[in-house]
Amino acid sequence: MLPYARFQRILSLRHLSTMASTEGAKVIDGTALSRAVRDDVASRIKSMQAKFPRFQPQLTVIQAGERPDSTTYVRMKSKAATEAGIKFNHIKVPVESTADEIVDLVTKLNNDERTSGVLVQLPLGDHIGAHGERQVTEAISPEKDVDGFHAYNIGHLSSRAADPLFSPCTPAGVIRLLESTGVPLSGLNAVVLGRSDIVGSPVASLLRSKDATVTQCHSRSKNIEEIVKGADVVVAAIGKPEFVKGSWIKPGAIVIDVGINYIPDASKKSGQRLVGDVEYASAAAVASYITPVPGGVGPMTVALLMENTLTAATRQWEQARVRKLKPLKLNLLENVPSDIEIAMAQTPKPVARLAEEIGILPDELESYGKYKAKVTLDVLDRLKHRKDGKYIVVAGITPTPLGEGKSTTTIGLAQAIGAVLGRPAFACVRQPSQGPTFGIKGGAAGGGYSQVIPMDEFNLHLTGDIHAVTAANNLLAAALDARMFHEETQSDKALYSRLVPSKKGKREFAPLMFKRLKKLGIDKTNPNDLTEEEINRFARLDVDKDTITWNRVLDTNDRFLRKITVGQAATEKGHERSTGFDIAVASEIMAILALTTGLQDMQTRLGAMVVATSKRGDPVTADDIGVSGALAVLMKDAIKPNLMQTLEGTPVFVHAGPFANIAHGNSSILADQVALKLAGTEEGDGPERVGYVLTEGGFGADMGMEKFCNIKCRTSGLKPDATVIVATTRALKMHGGGPDVSPGKPLADTYTMEDLVTLKEGCKNLVKHIQNSKKFGVKVIVAINQFASDTEAELALVREESLAGGADAAVVSNHWAKGGEGARDLAEAVVNVCEGESEFKFLYDVERPIEEKMEIIAKEIYGADGIELSELARTQVETYTRQGYSNLPICVAKTQYSFSHDPKLKNVPTGFTIPIRAVRLSAGAGFLYPILGDMQTMPGLGTRPGFWEVGLDPESGRVVGLF
Repeated sequence: MLPYARFQRILSLRHLSTMASTEGAKVIDGTALSRAVRDDVASRIKSMQAKFPRFQPQLTVIQAGERPDSTTYVRMKSKAATEAGIKFNHIKVPVESTADEIVDLVTKLNNDERTSGVLVQLPLGDHIGAHGERQVTEAISPEKDVDGFHAYNIGHLSSRAADPLFSPCTPAGVIRLLESTGVPLSGLNAVVLGRSDIVGSPVASLLRSKDATVTQCHSRSKNIEEIVKGADVVVAAIGKPEFVKGSWIKPGAIVIDVGINYIPDASKKSGQRLVGDVEYASAAAVASYITPVPGGVGPMTVALLMENTLTAATRQWEQARVRKLKPLKLNLLENVPSDIEIAMAQTPKPVARLAEEIGILPDELESYGKYKAKVTLDVLDRLKHRKDGKYIVVAGITPTPLGEGKSTTTIGLAQAIGAVLGRPAFACVRQPSQGPTFGIKGGAAGGGYSQVIPMDEFNLHLTGDIHAVTAANNLLAAALDARMFHEETQSDKALYSRLVPSKKGKREFAPLMFKRLKKLGIDKTNPNDLTEEEINRFARLDVDKDTITWNRVLDTNDRFLRKITVGQAATEKGHERSTGFDIAVASEIMAILALTTGLQDMQTRLGAMVVATSKRGDPVTADDIGVSGALAVLMKDAIKPNLMQTLEGTPVFVHAGPFANIAHGNSSILADQVALKLAGTEEGDGPERVGYVLTEGGFGADMGMEKFCNIKCRTSGLKPDATVIVATTRALKMHGGGPDVSPGKPLADTYTMEDLVTLKEGCKNLVKHIQNSKKFGVKVIVAINQFASDTEAELALVREESLAGGADAAVVSNHWAKGGEGARDLAEAVVNVCEGESEFKFLYDVERPIEEKMEIIAKEIYGADGIELSELARTQVETYTRQGYSNLPICVAKTQYSFSHDPKLKNVPTGFTIPIRAVRLSAGAGFLYPILGDMQTMPGLGTRPGFWEVGLDPESGRVVGLF
């Protein structure tokens, strides 16, 4: 609301003569006053837009039917909005629309961030009635109730202890007109004629708030004339033409006439004349000030509607930009309990509340229970104007089999930036496979007081994305085997007739078939026009069984499925073949989920997947088999990122889980893009509003970070600002010559006691990772993940070696034991280091030959002398080059326990050559993956798997024993 002092200042500056003398009273010129308000609104909008170009107030008016009076009122509001620089949205609905239908429309407008204010033009029709109109007006969000009619605003208007978000426009206009006289209202006797919810009662409340003594009269009031005679202020809103006579008015009183009435007048062309509730001529003779009709309250009503709309837009703009996240408190215990005990002791926020806090609209959220949800990709379009937040990849040194806390650091750092420093912060992590969850490694939710919760749901089914990948992968496998079977058991004519059957005497190609026709160079659309030779090429894929690369998948470590025989049933007529299972997260479809940029892109990638080579030497794709549309259908929900939270209530996107050995080992591009927009800034925002996205790369920086840069960033077009490399004294000591570290076995004394010599030697591994990261032009922060047995001297040594090795910062962090507060120093270092623009660059040009790209990675990242291709690998490289796949990036499949191909070569090995035994193609995902050493795509269970500990508490039904 425009303050009184500013209101008067505007009038003075504009030299407006608002009080014109009549015989006795001065006329309060509502037209001039309203113009001043509208001009001020226009000026303030321009001022905001100069700083924030996207700031645009919008008033939406809903009108039912075509009532002439309603149409006139809407036209007036439209004209005023246009003059003030407010966008006007007029929605017309049929006159027979029900209250429920209009409520549904209002609800959509409540959730539409482009709409600043919502107004429903009354009346809506006799079939709705007063109750229906109240139902409609109260459906409007109080924050968008620019008419001020919502019960929330009316209730606060009547309370001395609260202020409404908006005052009704006409009552507020009455007060402005009174204030324009310069007469203090405090202590005056005011009489309000009328008790409507729209004018009378709100005016009375506003006058009381100005410390006037108020008497409110209505149609049942007695001695109205006598009551009016004692009034210093008369507000007439009773709806009776010229009801108040001049003889009733106390000499010198102020008269505000709200009435709009038509009376017969033969002298007028229309046959009628507009008058107020006050007999103007007689009242003006005794009053000190009086409003005319028209030209008094009416123009002010429209002007204050514009002001309310600007107020709503400004408030919503600030609310959308202000940080609203409310962190959850941690109950830190000195003796840190098990991960699952910590997770179960924390009550997460409802995911809908978390979404609201980070700026996700209700229509963009699909809840899966109370604490997890999917976020639709609509948010990317809505926020496409924003500049992305800062983008940090969290990697690590070459780890031990126990892991070095990379996930824990990612979560702890997100908690520190978001809950401790109060900056927007998002963690983006992969969904863990149930293979390692029930095997050796365990889950990937983080650990200690830096976890994703609910951690049991995170580590198990989540929202079913891995199951969707499994279903899609196995549908393609089944389709491939079925197609080969039918080709081997049918003639060309029979096969073609079944592929393109006649329906009601007409044959038509399925939409996907046109892709195959185009691939074959057949420019025909009528199935009957194909020649016998064209029918043969179209209908027969002629798969060379020895070239099939597509396996079935399962999300379980099952070593006995690594090699199997299919087709043994009698119904398959002896068409057996050897194949195998991979773990679900090693499926190319999982890699596609992580690398896709949208629904159409995903279907295109799924269709481009190569499953084999034909006997003619051509790649056989999912499109050729005709299954890509069905695969996309199975994946249509999986493509939406999953929203969860940390122990401290900061947001986490959990999406995709590609194998870090076989695929690129990063969470999805889409999750990162959504997070970067939510953490992003508007034009005009200062650097203090920038948010941070922490995305994790699997295993050491030689794997997850290298693939993040060369594959994920190449596909997404995103540029990282920095990399965080997680190091532990344990892993560094192992690389420095310490004994082997194995799950389930006690640690040697080297790892639990101070050993600076071994530690310093092992720091060479950390320095190599720092140097590798610098080759991509990104800044490097070393996060020294503190263990309880670490000494101050050891931690200081790692920090010194990191900085000497080229790190931009090196910080000790104890987030495992202390949560976000334990990573405060690390968070501050990340914020400081990420100032300025990214200087990111790729390691190689994808147009280089396949072998040359592999050699660049081997020499630059691993420190090898070169590469050596097997005969099979060389043949595969030649085939992929001939088929047009030579310009894809390289995704090396190798051990995570060494820079080299050999897990026994620790620290920074030199003098070795990388043997490449095979090169496989992921055409849909968009990379080639050379396989080093004896990499398995289906892990096996050990003698003592982790599932021994997992179960349900019989009383609470909660998961127990999960880490």
